[in-house]
Amino acid sequence: MSEESHDGEGHGDREGRGEDKSRGDESRGEDESRGDDGTTTPRLPTLLEAVLGIGTDLELRATLQHIVDTAAELIGARYGALGVLDPERGGLTELFTAGLSDADRRRIGRLPDGDTGILGLLIKDPRPLRLHDLTADPRSAGVPPGHPPMRSFLGVPLQLDSTVLGNLYLTEKRTGSFTEQDQNQLRVLASQAALAIGNARLYGTARQRERWIEGAAAVTTALLTGENASDALVTVAESARVLADAYAGVVLQPTEEGGMEIVAASTVGDPAGIVGTTIEPGSPVLVQLLGGEPVFIEDSSTDPRMTTHVRARFGPSMMLPLESGGKLIGTLALPRRRGGRPYRAVDRLLATQFASQAALALVLADSQHDREQLAVFEDRDRIARDLHDLVVQRLFATEMMLESTRRRAASTDLDELLGRAVDELDSTIQEVRTTIFALQQPPADGPASVRGMVLRETGGAGAVLGIRPSVRFTGPVDTLVGEPAGRHLLAELRGALAAAHRRGGVTAIGVEVDAMARLADGRTGVRLVVTDDAPREDGGRGTTMTWEAPR
Repeated sequence: MSEESHDGEGHGDREGRGEDKSRGDESRGEDESRGDDGTTTPRLPTLLEAVLGIGTDLELRATLQHIVDTAAELIGARYGALGVLDPERGGLTELFTAGLSDADRRRIGRLPDGDTGILGLLIKDPRPLRLHDLTADPRSAGVPPGHPPMRSFLGVPLQLDSTVLGNLYLTEKRTGSFTEQDQNQLRVLASQAALAIGNARLYGTARQRERWIEGAAAVTTALLTGENASDALVTVAESARVLADAYAGVVLQPTEEGGMEIVAASTVGDPAGIVGTTIEPGSPVLVQLLGGEPVFIEDSSTDPRMTTHVRARFGPSMMLPLESGGKLIGTLALPRRRGGRPYRAVDRLLATQFASQAALALVLADSQHDREQLAVFEDRDRIARDLHDLVVQRLFATEMMLESTRRRAASTDLDELLGRAVDELDSTIQEVRTTIFALQQPPADGPASVRGMVLRETGGAGAVLGIRPSVRFTGPVDTLVGEPAGRHLLAELRGALAAAHRRGGVTAIGVEVDAMARLADGRTGVRLVVTDDAPREDGGRGTTMTWEAPR
């Protein structure tokens, strides 16, 4: 049955008023069925059988369709309909029909919303209604061409306690008009339908709460396992999008100018053009967000508070502050597609609670990351102090003793041997100092100095080659080597390391950076020397690459 089928119904009175009381025999015939021997039996067992059959299906849609089919068959109506009301906005969200063919549905077109006609009347005034001829009722209107003819009408509300969940309708009784007995039987079926809808909604809400709680716990666990800041925001956006059944999940953070920028996004489709979108300072929606208030929007594409260029893609949306300890760290936005179903009150409540939990998890993860970084820095500082105070000083003292012994040595061979030992110790001291410098650099930040970038390049090459190149610096490299020369030096270093990797058979690589080198023209510049022990075609070993330039 469609909305239009109700809009064309005729005039009658509530609770059977206006029915012909002389229809006693007909009423008795509806209450009883006649057997072959002429005796009559009550229809109550049939009703009980129908009610028991309703409880055998746990799927709500199948249950409601079974109820309307059973009602039409039990009471002898040609057409039936069961409309489910939207608990927040009113009007019908679903309509289950009996007796309409596919051709009837195509002729009728769109099913009703319950705002007008007899359907609207029953929604506004949810009491049982029996009409002898609904086509004569002035309250019905708008029957579309091709709608099946309908005259007799019976409608009862689906009521659970004091809440009306919908209505159950029958039209075109096959024998006469609907009776009070029909009305009572239909009310029994309606109560079963209301119970099924109520239970389904309670179960759905409980299951939804469970999913949001599980999702919040999973996000908290993920954030506390060591994700970096950008990955953590994407995790929050992705989890919230899935839980809210949204088209996109985005996280915005405040900008220095006083606006908000999308810094992380998760979408069902193409996310192009979303990350980097900015809400300008002074936007009405921004005033609410910066004040810590959630913003709920029915249609992003038409709401005047929305000013971003991406709003045309979206319909219903929630924008929830990520706030912890009175501090706003960002906003979680969950837009659905344009024309998508609106968010319900329970959706808004659960998403708001998730945002509060996610904000707390982000703050805890950030604090944990800071503690871990501090522990790393403290450990590195301790190692660097130990290397400097113990290892370097002992190596330097050993070098001095060898140098003194070398001067007193009379043998040329011994002198040469001691000279090599002194050189090796000097090289070792340089490498230990380089290691101390590397330990003092923040591990999560990209190095900004020439020295730090050289160490990063050699460290990366070591992971590929399987051997870590030795690095030696001469002079105050970071002070003397400027930006253009430093950039060219790094390019040459990458090329030399890549060439060493291609040659194969390399077991040792040395890198020397001299910031006080004397160039051929007499100027002072920077020199890079990269050596390896790769076998050559002439049978020897070793390749040297030298690059130099003015500072």
